[in-house]
Amino acid sequence: MGGRLGKPERLLDRDHEWALLNDFLADPAPELRLAIVSGRRRNGKSFLLEALTEAVGGLYLTAVQEEGRVPSLHRFTEAIAAHAGVRPGAMRLDDWRDVLTAALEVVNRAPGAPLIVIDELPYLLQHSPEIPGFLQLLYDQSQSGKAPGGRIVLCGSAMSVMSELLSGTKPLRGRAVLDLRLPAFDYRTARTHWGIENPAVALQVDAVLGGAPGYRPLAAGPAPQSEAEFAPWVERTLLDPGRALYSRVEAEYLLREDPRITHRTLYYDVLSAVALGASTPAKVGSTLERSRSAMVAPLEVLESTGYVRKEQDLLKARHPVISVADPVIRFNQLITLPMVELVERRRGAQVWQSSRPTYHSKILGPHFEETAREWARSFAVDETGLSLGAVGTAEIADPTARTKHEVDLLAMAPGERPQSPRAAITLIGEAKATVQPRGLKDLERLEHIRGLLADQGHRPNDAALALFSLHGFHPDVIDAAQRRADVLLIDINALYGDGPIRGLT
Repeated sequence: MGGRLGKPERLLDRDHEWALLNDFLADPAPELRLAIVSGRRRNGKSFLLEALTEAVGGLYLTAVQEEGRVPSLHRFTEAIAAHAGVRPGAMRLDDWRDVLTAALEVVNRAPGAPLIVIDELPYLLQHSPEIPGFLQLLYDQSQSGKAPGGRIVLCGSAMSVMSELLSGTKPLRGRAVLDLRLPAFDYRTARTHWGIENPAVALQVDAVLGGAPGYRPLAAGPAPQSEAEFAPWVERTLLDPGRALYSRVEAEYLLREDPRITHRTLYYDVLSAVALGASTPAKVGSTLERSRSAMVAPLEVLESTGYVRKEQDLLKARHPVISVADPVIRFNQLITLPMVELVERRRGAQVWQSSRPTYHSKILGPHFEETAREWARSFAVDETGLSLGAVGTAEIADPTARTKHEVDLLAMAPGERPQSPRAAITLIGEAKATVQPRGLKDLERLEHIRGLLADQGHRPNDAALALFSLHGFHPDVIDAAQRRADVLLIDINALYGDGPIRGLT
């Protein structure tokens, strides 16, 4: 349907997503094709699709949350008329079938690619649930030449609504050629987006805001460039009720995106319990003095929206570990809400000072561990030459010591299936954000875990041992890494690609 589009310079990263959308537009088939684009609010979906629409001269339509059915029909009609070059009020379309048909006819006659983007579709579905049915009708008629062709992209932030568009017996099931979920930036791209030189400071910004690119324009003042600047920056953004990024308002805004989250008090309580360390439905229920079964449905909703992450133990079946995936919500549940009265009285500095222990143990520490796993998934193969398959966590029993060891990072060999009884292990890692440099005792612990894995029937003999440290390493373990071929030392500079990775000599 056209040549390849160069990605606009204003788009950071998103090479893969831009290529997929290019392929969608370049499909030579004249019939109608549908694509779904979804993702958490502020991840840059609209920014990406507006750039695409502008590049090809397509028609961009966006829904408004507070707008009813009739005003939406009128506004969409006027946008279609403007795209067709006719005067305002010249078109009158009173139902969505006519609107969608007219839009397709207009983009097929206009210069450029016949592209229509309908952004924030879930807002329309609240008052016009018939739209997917009309799209199905147009799609089916287009396949036999009875309706216009073209390309339609449906976009939205309510993840459960967008995912259900293609599920079960829904009208659009089997009719979308692209189901693109736009993630937040990875931690390295987020650092570039914020323009932060110091990787330790970039990690802390990532720990409280994550990689959603839409937060940068809302943050007050310049990004912090030093540890001394970070605390005041947090106080004037996440802990200032007068700012757009006040975490309580933002968390409420995010939770309102999903129509299934109606009893917000329950969901707030569940999120707080998970953020404090309740990692299973039973533990969440115990924390809230409710049954395990009562927690299953809320946790499933939060997982489907992307606000809670559930990862299976790589070695044990039926042993999921639940954590809060969204940094803003985690910050709100752990820092803002417990002292919201002080925050609302503009005492953010006092709140932040008293919350530092919680921040380091419940936010920065777990985030550093997750960043280490992200490094293993995204960068380790290119930067170390290791061959890594599935990456995750594991809990290893130690019968002799009558204890269990939590492994922050475990990587299996490529092709190995999680929970297989004789898994080949290629990487065993520990990630610590504590102020103490890591030393030889940490390496000895990993060696002990490697031995336990072998005793339990796994195959870890060739596994590399990786230590991730936010505050460097003692000379003894640096010396060990220089002498041994099975040791990796990754400090904050190496984690961000700024410095060398010690080991694997």
